[in-house]
Amino acid sequence: KWWLILGDVHDSDDNLKTSMTKWKPDFDSAASEYAKAAVCFKNAKQFEQAKDAYLKEAEYHTENKALFHAAKAIEQAGMMMKDLKKMPEAIQYIEKASMIYVENGTPDTAAMALDRAGKLIEPVSLEKAVDLYQQAAGVFENEDRLRQSAELLGKASRLLVRLRRLDEAATALQKEKNMYKDIENYPTCFKKTTAQVLVHLHRNDFVAADKCVRESYSLPGYSGSEDCVAMETLLQGYDEQDEDQVHRVCNSALLKYMDNDYAKLAISLKVPGGGAKKKTAKPPQGGAGAPAASAEDDDDYEGGLC
Repeated sequence: KWWLILGDVHDSDDNLKTSMTKWKPDFDSAASEYAKAAVCFKNAKQFEQAKDAYLKEAEYHTENKALFHAAKAIEQAGMMMKDLKKMPEAIQYIEKASMIYVENGTPDTAAMALDRAGKLIEPVSLEKAVDLYQQAAGVFENEDRLRQSAELLGKASRLLVRLRRLDEAATALQKEKNMYKDIENYPTCFKKTTAQVLVHLHRNDFVAADKCVRESYSLPGYSGSEDCVAMETLLQGYDEQDEDQVHRVCNSALLKYMDNDYAKLAISLKVPGGGAKKKTAKPPQGGAGAPAASAEDDDDYEGGLC
């Protein structure tokens, strides 16, 4: 079918010619013919040629002031690069398309394109995926689409945890939680508080973890909830260096069935002071004349929180 492909390209070039009876190039028809050619190349798995055809289509849509269609064509060019396993180039085209969507007044389409790009690049670069999810979240936030924005921030937060960029994860989680509070999705706020506590404890910032719980008391239904009791128990165990108590909370169903990145934070959490178990008081052996505890025992937790 190569003659068909070449015919479409030839027809598109003919549409750009002017004459005594045709004063303006027919950009719309030219774009349409390049779109047909792109599909033919794509079906023939000639992805490089398909990419070039989509870009020519986009060029003529731009000349014709059809920005939405131009962005669509550029996004398709990006997908051809994805099929060629050239992910950085693919993402560049999709980001360019998203900017044109915004310029065209279709920000929702821009945000969804960035979300798709994030999913594509995740296996290759978590850092770039974080950037794309945050860009998409920003687009939705500007449109007051807080639920969609919070969901995308959630994707970014989890990847930041996986990257061990915990300071940034803590900031993203707080913004995400504030959005859920604004739309009155309080049960999700409870879960975000738990995630915050885990992140802050891995940052060795007990004060920040405790503050997150205390601030959450103002959320309707949080005080006395399963989430609240679990975090109070966890913080108490962490503060008192009670490894058994921390282990029980972190291996409870409530934390084990969180998103995988947060569940991993829970099961890997260690109490300060080297992770020693808190000793249980035992009655003296041999009555009143039993020897006192040794100085070595007294020093088990010397040094406090860290």
